[in-house]
Amino acid sequence: MNPKLPELREKANRLPLLPGVYIMMNKTGEVIYVGKAKRLKNRVSSYFHGEHLPKVAAMVEHVDTFDVIVVQSEFEALVLENSLIKRHKPKYNILLKDDKGYPFLRLSVLDAYPRFSVANKMEDDGAEYFGPFGSRGVSFDIIETISKTLQLPTCTRKFPEDIGKQRPCLNYHLNQCAGWCTNEVDPVDYMRRIGEAKLILSGKTSELTKQLRTEMEEAAEALRFEQAAEIRDRMRAIDSLTNRQRVIATAFSDTDAVGFVRGAKSCFAVLHFSDGDLAGKDYELMDEPVESDEEALPALLVQYYERRGAYPKVVLVPVDLESGTELSEFLSQAAGRKVSVEFPKRGERVRLIERAQLNAREEVLRATSAQQRTNKTLEWLQRALNLEKQPDRIESFDVSNLGDSGIVAAMVVFKNGRPSKKDYRKFRIRSTETQDDYASMEEAVYRRFLHAKEGDEKFNELPDLLLIDGGETHVAAARKALKRLEMDVPTFGMVKDNRHRTRELVSADGAERGISGNPAVFALIGTIQEETHRFAITYQRSLRNESLTSQLDKIPGVGEKSRNKLLDTFKNIDTIKTATLEQLHEVVPKNIAQAVYRHYHPSQEDET
Repeated sequence: MNPKLPELREKANRLPLLPGVYIMMNKTGEVIYVGKAKRLKNRVSSYFHGEHLPKVAAMVEHVDTFDVIVVQSEFEALVLENSLIKRHKPKYNILLKDDKGYPFLRLSVLDAYPRFSVANKMEDDGAEYFGPFGSRGVSFDIIETISKTLQLPTCTRKFPEDIGKQRPCLNYHLNQCAGWCTNEVDPVDYMRRIGEAKLILSGKTSELTKQLRTEMEEAAEALRFEQAAEIRDRMRAIDSLTNRQRVIATAFSDTDAVGFVRGAKSCFAVLHFSDGDLAGKDYELMDEPVESDEEALPALLVQYYERRGAYPKVVLVPVDLESGTELSEFLSQAAGRKVSVEFPKRGERVRLIERAQLNAREEVLRATSAQQRTNKTLEWLQRALNLEKQPDRIESFDVSNLGDSGIVAAMVVFKNGRPSKKDYRKFRIRSTETQDDYASMEEAVYRRFLHAKEGDEKFNELPDLLLIDGGETHVAAARKALKRLEMDVPTFGMVKDNRHRTRELVSADGAERGISGNPAVFALIGTIQEETHRFAITYQRSLRNESLTSQLDKIPGVGEKSRNKLLDTFKNIDTIKTATLEQLHEVVPKNIAQAVYRHYHPSQEDET
């Protein structure tokens, strides 16, 4: 434990209830975390009280001192936090990688023959910029595709200096360039095609197509058929850019849907939509952040859009952000126009968020192995239950009976999140002849751990976590058994909701630990409970059938076929005993029905 915790706690308690930024530093004075707060006292003091997730606890362990900066508003806090994170790059802050570039296409409009090139950022140099795009490779690909489509030059010749000096290159003969290096083409046509390229890069392809169709029809009416055919071919080439337009459209998406999923890795994903169509996707994988989703997402969005340099009209987020208004103001100032940050609750926009979440989840799955995901789930379970170690071996108990007969208990074992069937065990309950789930549970748990204490090799590996099918009273029965043996294993009950799904874990003192908020833990505990119940029921039924089979086999004339028919129909001996001769005869031949009836009613004569 951090020896300076009392001092830090006292210092935090003296902070004002005002907005601001707090800066955590280690012994060497290095900034290790920067955060913002609506109320500094409440937020900062929370770090020095109670239990925390492992990564937060690790950060607090290294805090030697902290400083705060009080500001006038939450918006100011957001701006200052971002500035300090960029300056210090603190170890425990969530940070997007610096090596991801978002290049622009630069058009040298001041030149007599403007050309496209790739630029890392926009400059105030009189050129026009388009983008940003996903990578330099994509940017060069777009230049090449548009140039070939509009037959613009991609060579290194300079215009107008090199016009007429050399023969046209191979691109001219392949019909991929109009031959601007010759004296046969009109410079006005060059500028017209540059204008068409600008429309494509601005997402106005339909407007361009409409414009070209008008020109084609005018040329045809004027009997300029060669010109009309050339425009027609250009229209077809532009139509073939449909797939490329999706890549280009990411630069001017009107709506971005954000996904954020935690797993063995965490993933931040942004889907770009233009006029309702998916235009592109960005994502980044990272370690699980110290911050909650409500704190992590604003930091990620500020970093992402500052680095990207292009802003949509609407940013849809998967959680209701307390700082959403301030984030909208920050992005609006950066974009020079209104940018709205919204948390949709219904309609089509909710489905966009669901798509973003699905994409983030799939990236996490692709980036991690099944074992990594399982380890993360067990780590989460350890946190939720405040266990000293990760529960790599989990044992689960359930009791099954049919009234006062055939009382049994079953134990299943999960190792590293997977069932270990060779370690499953069965118990016939001996201590009670009447239905008593609590006494039965106590006996089963006692016998399991007694075997371990006596050195039985089949029971010598002890669990890290004991799960009991039932509530706090069932857990108390299991804890009583452990206490009798002077043993201690973390024990929790699996409580079902009204849909028979495990909704929470409960301790012997009734303290509830909700798990429904974590899908992976929820699924694991549900699987364990279902498997335990299945194994117990299967064992109980096998004993019941064994008993029924044994009793019916004693009746003369009852063979295997008749016995199975009776069991399938009447289910148990008590029902067979009380059945009339007519009811038995409906299932088996009359002579067998009479034999069965006579066996259970020896003092009565056969009915006719």
